[in-house]
Amino acid sequence: MARKFFVGGNWKCNGTTDEVKKIVTTLNEAEVPGEDVVEVVVSPPFVFLPLVKGLLRPDFHVAAQNSWVRKGGAYTGEVSAEILVNLGIPWVILGHSERRQLLNESSEFVADKVAYALSQGLKVIACIGETLEQREAGITLNVVAEQTKAIAAKISNWDNVVLAYEPVWAIGTGKVATPAQAQEVHADLRKWIHEHVSADVAASVRIIYGGSVNGGNSKELAGQPDLDGFLVGGASLKPEFIDIINSATVKKN
Repeated sequence: MARKFFVGGNWKCNGTTDEVKKIVTTLNEAEVPGEDVVEVVVSPPFVFLPLVKGLLRPDFHVAAQNSWVRKGGAYTGEVSAEILVNLGIPWVILGHSERRQLLNESSEFVADKVAYALSQGLKVIACIGETLEQREAGITLNVVAEQTKAIAAKISNWDNVVLAYEPVWAIGTGKVATPAQAQEVHADLRKWIHEHVSADVAASVRIIYGGSVNGGNSKELAGQPDLDGFLVGGASLKPEFIDIINSATVKKN
């Protein structure tokens, strides 16, 4: 069975109420393939989640950018999976490299977050990826395999997980992994999942790419057989996000 293309827009720590409304209007007016071809999820800052959910077209969905590792309580500044479920938010991004690097989230901590979010009924975009130093040292697969292994050790059902491979050196830098580089990692990662999780999960799990994806490079990247979509950063705040969504039509499946 063909894997449905997935395009996520991570708005990160950006936006005012007026700017967010403008972005949503652009999305609502866009002509894009139907839900049978592409799944679209956008991730505004926490404070805008209800606003965006209320205004956004019904065939697009929303994601939180993070959730706490266990049930809510005395955790100032955090947002629990239960709160997101209560708000009707279906998706959450976990393990983004910015949180791994800036907030020192370990692979084990991320895996615990993924497992808890799934247990509460959320769908998870789980991020993995290597730094420039790790790539230059030739240990890219080792790094992403270890990050994936941590998640695999904590979960048994992958139906609600999308893996986002994001080379850290390509996030917000304008540098992009070439289609061949991206395909190589995605294929190796799928092979690892086949060998260490199961053949069924390897065939069905969507592995998406993130790292300076834009309207100009999305079609060529989308054409790679093991790339199942994108997690888009800066370009998701711009009209070219529509072009990225439309790159789903490159898949002939």
